[in-house]
Formats: sequence, C-alpha cells, structure tokens
Amino acid sequence: MRSTSGFGRLRALAVTTDKSWLGFAELSPVGKFLPGYEATNWFGIVAPAKTPVQAIELLNKAIAACLAEPNISAKMATLGGDALVGSPAEFGKLIADETGKWGRVVRTANIKTG
Repeated sequence: MRSTSGFGRLRALAVTTDKSWLGFAELSPVGKFLPGYEATNWFGIVAPAKTPVQAIELLNKAIAACLAEPNISAKMATLGGDALVGSPAEFGKLIADETGKWGRVVRTANIKTG
C-alpha cells in the first residue's frame, strides 16, 4: 500500500490502533495483517485515592462536557486522537487491562530494567 501520509523520505505503512484513524484513512491497522495486534497510547486524569466520590463524579462530568465540545474534539482529531469518555470505573478497568496486557508482553519478551 502506498501512503500519502509520508514525511519526506519516510512513508507510513499502517496504524497501530485497532481501527483506522480519520487523519490516516488510507492506512490499514496492523491488526488487519497481524490479528490481535493493537498498541496505542492514552492519557487520563486521576485523583488521589481518598478523593470523595462526589468530587470525582463532578470532575468526570465537567471533563466529559469539555471533551464533547466541537472545537476540542476537532483539535484532538487533527492530532490523531479520540476522546474516550466514560465512568471512573471504566477508566479503572482500562488501566487494569492495559497493565495486564503490557505486563504479559514484558514477561513474554523477558524484558528487564537497566
């Protein structure tokens, strides 16, 4: 596949997300050729463990409203990102799932620090 998403002499071949990005629609996900492959980065906002539930719910609602603003979602799309808005419990599950996935990669590849 020839991509128009090149940078000088570099040429993008695929994206590592589980589905194509809007900004790189001509690029297929790696998982199309290597089933199960998915590697993305994500960012989240967390609070100290003893933060009152009401405060967390209020913050979550305000942040979700901000991310739903058309200018914010459009800017994120130009940077190749999507807002994953959900509950604090869903975010906790994402963190646990990602920790498990990358932990298995580290153990399988026998990756060591230092």
